[in-house]
Amino acid sequence: MAHSFTPASSSKPGPNQPKLDTDAVWQARVDLAACFRMAARHGLEEGICNHFSALVPGYDDLFIVNPYGYAFRELTASQLLVCDLDGHVVSGDGQPEATAFYIHARIHKALPRAKVAFHTHMPYATALSMTEGPPLIFAGQTALKFYGRTAVDENYNGLALDAREGDRIAGAIGDADIVFMKHHGVMVLAPTIAEAWDDLYYLERACQVQCLALSTGRNVVPVAPEIAAAAYRQMREGDAESARLHLGAIKRTLDAEEPAYRT
Repeated sequence: MAHSFTPASSSKPGPNQPKLDTDAVWQARVDLAACFRMAARHGLEEGICNHFSALVPGYDDLFIVNPYGYAFRELTASQLLVCDLDGHVVSGDGQPEATAFYIHARIHKALPRAKVAFHTHMPYATALSMTEGPPLIFAGQTALKFYGRTAVDENYNGLALDAREGDRIAGAIGDADIVFMKHHGVMVLAPTIAEAWDDLYYLERACQVQCLALSTGRNVVPVAPEIAAAAYRQMREGDAESARLHLGAIKRTLDAEEPAYRT
């Protein structure tokens, strides 16, 4: 299902090499590696096909992404690639998966607010992307974290194997942070790695609970819009700090149980 990527241009990056050995860049690599490892533990990935990316701290034209051919549970900080928006690998061994490049590079280019982009085929969210109507019913408290923040890309067009499909997906996102990609999966956009992880995790939990509720065969009752909006505002007030603490918790867990992610 995955495809390797070859840049359309054979030219190499220019002589002004970016500075990628800073503490901030290494910390971004470590944080992203932690997200890959914990996503694998929760079953949020699909084989070697899904991808997370984050702009390199201090740059708006370079992004960190996982290399093609590795499962999330294998990845370490040093294995992650740094690519430019033309598909050249600036740092690291290997290439990104093709759809990783064509989706993530185009989103980072078109939407400067999207410093981080996580794309998965996680099962419950993907199941809801296959159903008629809006994927999320804002009926559970966890779902209210996403009230007013979702979009649906209705026009599935096969694999994203060229820049045009990446541009189309970027154009469908609008102001949303959470994008249900019909017949495909989901994309989470965020200003920080911690917030992307927090949204990804809680989105799948919200979708899981909704699927369980629907499986009872009884009507699922949405929260009244004014209450949903108020609860959303309450949650968002502390979201960035909660996300930071959440990422810290998963790194402590990994430090105790599989610290190799930091290498």
